[in-house]
Amino acid sequence: MKKKLLLVSFLIVSFATSAQDMTTASAKPSIDKPDYNRWSIELNGGVNKPMRTMTASYATATLNPFHADLGVRYMIDPKFGFKLDFGYDKFQERDNTAPFESTYLRTSLQGVINMGRALNFENWTDTFGLLVHGGVGVSQLTSKNGFDGEDYMGNGILGLTGQIKLSNRAVLTGDLTGIVNGKQNWNFDGMSVARTGPFDGVILNASVGLTFYLGKNEKHADWVGETDKYGELERRVELVEKGLLDTDKDGVADLYDLEPNSITGVAVNTKGQSIDNNQNGVPDELESYLEKTYGQNGKGVTDSTVEELINEGYVNVYFDFNSSKPTNASLSGVDFLVKYLKNNPSKKADIIGYADEIGSTSYNQTLSQKRAEAVKNIVINAGIDASRLNVSGNGEDASVNKNSKEARQIVRRVTFKVVD
Repeated sequence: MKKKLLLVSFLIVSFATSAQDMTTASAKPSIDKPDYNRWSIELNGGVNKPMRTMTASYATATLNPFHADLGVRYMIDPKFGFKLDFGYDKFQERDNTAPFESTYLRTSLQGVINMGRALNFENWTDTFGLLVHGGVGVSQLTSKNGFDGEDYMGNGILGLTGQIKLSNRAVLTGDLTGIVNGKQNWNFDGMSVARTGPFDGVILNASVGLTFYLGKNEKHADWVGETDKYGELERRVELVEKGLLDTDKDGVADLYDLEPNSITGVAVNTKGQSIDNNQNGVPDELESYLEKTYGQNGKGVTDSTVEELINEGYVNVYFDFNSSKPTNASLSGVDFLVKYLKNNPSKKADIIGYADEIGSTSYNQTLSQKRAEAVKNIVINAGIDASRLNVSGNGEDASVNKNSKEARQIVRRVTFKVVD
């Protein structure tokens, strides 16, 4: 039975997109959603070299400026993706050749293979990467002092991009790309008709640039490798382990517990919720005990009894060492106060924070105030108006043996006083 429960728990934690704690309204983490970014913007600039379809006596420099490229890339996973990019090339004569000036524009849809991840670069570096990209697109050639109009053609493109990671948000790149045009009518210089054939003009681009990663996660898919998968598996196992804990000791694992802060020892249903058949805000089992101890001739637990319990210090919220976040198991104390204030709208409450004696007096004074403020915020978020709440930090509680770890836990608390 335990093995079946563990399997079901793992499947739920692994595939649930979200889960919500209905009592505390705190969202449980989703593990299906990728924890890496997928989108990036690429900007490059450099030189070009038209390799074919030049008119006799017309030529460009070996490294001819200017080339520019702007792309948007989306990675399906760390190894494969797509990008849409726009390229601009300008062609001019080199020294001692006939003058000309033409412009080449293109757009291409390309597939991307992250060779860095495919070859497991992460085993030896987290700084250098390598992408291969290729696809098809359309192009336009215009000439300033050659043919009139525009020459439209299709293109195929293939390139190699080296990466140097500057940060989790920016990468320095160096790219070498080849482009081949189909059905190109005019030479790149624009002065004569190109050779006829299915494939004509060829251009080489060499550029350097920057890639900027978009998204709220720490890493981009470009840099997520096999070791990250192991880390993700460990995180999932940790979530399963935490989900099977029973923080409030009510017999229902936190993963299935809709009220993970129920009062210890109070009967709960199969969903971990305290049984309160008369819906008066006090669990039936606790109400039975209070009736026996403080009963009013069979009239049930009265508001005055609840107020007495609050004011006498039986309702508290506890904290871990040096923390201003209430422990989950003690949030039932907040719930107890909230329900009382909702049932008695004319009442107000003092929220009083304390700290143990470890640390300086001034620090503990501040810490006790933070604890009281934290509880106040929870009460406000539960629907109680802030004007009904007064907060104070009472600093150190020296009533227990400061050398006792267990005793110090008792005084790291927030208590309440109900006032008119």
